[in-house]
Amino acid sequence: MYLHLGNNTIVRKDDIIGIFDLDKSTVSYKTRDFLAQGEKEGRIVNVSAELPKSFVICRENGEIRIYICQLAPVTLIRRAGLSQTTG
Repeated sequence: MYLHLGNNTIVRKDDIIGIFDLDKSTVSYKTRDFLAQGEKEGRIVNVSAELPKSFVICRENGEIRIYICQLAPVTLIRRAGLSQTTG
């Protein structure tokens, strides 16, 4: 199965490692460093020019790819039919 992230971008559900809220998770400097490193290495894919609300980490052919998405994490989780866990 596949998950539509918006703007003609689709990922395989089996490739998804995690779906994260951009506002809540970037409070941590470790997450900001992870995203900055991903951008430096060319692993970031901006799905839309709109205000981003989430990011999706995928492993595609052994490579980590990070999709910045305008959709809310709850919307993506619901679309994917994934269970949502809170910590």
